[in-house]
Amino acid sequence: MKSRVVLRKKRQNRMGMIGVTIVVLMLLIVVSVKSIELKEKQKTYIQKENSIQEKISQEEKRTKELEEFKKYTTTKKYMEEVAKDKLGLVYEDEIIFQEEQQ
Repeated sequence: MKSRVVLRKKRQNRMGMIGVTIVVLMLLIVVSVKSIELKEKQKTYIQKENSIQEKISQEEKRTKELEEFKKYTTTKKYMEEVAKDKLGLVYEDEIIFQEEQQ
């Protein structure tokens, strides 16, 4: 009788070990798949971050150019250029040469 009880307990232990092993393997597979998905998301986010950083640097460069242009528009040289080009104004002692039209 004792041998039957011992055999039954061994079978139950084996079944328990197999069940635990299957559960552990399933968890390992799920964790591996999720890890791969997270790495792909991380790559995507890194690419987005690099793109945004590039746009930021372009906008900072553009901002500097606009600030320089703003400073330039307040100078006397700029005002003279606008007066000559758009309004056709000249200094009193300045001579203007025009091309002959044929």
